Amino acid sequence: MPSSPSDLTGHFAHCVQIFGGTTATSRRLGIDERALRRFINGDRPVSAQLLKDTAQALRMLIAEATAAEECIAEAAGAEPSTSMRG
Repeated sequence: MPSSPSDLTGHFAHCVQIFGGTTATSRRLGIDERALRRFINGDRPVSAQLLKDTAQALRMLIAEATAAEECIAEAAGAEPSTSMRG
């Protein structure tokens, strides 16, 4: 886990990219895109609550992606992937 403020900023920026950019992240977190850019640029500190909210949104994205993958695998007549499940 990142420990310094700059590490947290970089990690948060990476999470924004995982979501698909600032617009998608804005929708998922309910945060204005301008505010997100301020966090990414280091103009505002990334708070513990923002990290908790981001982690929860990532868990939801994982669940959505897993369900989509299972649907695709079923439609293709293949077994769902188990390599990424823990």
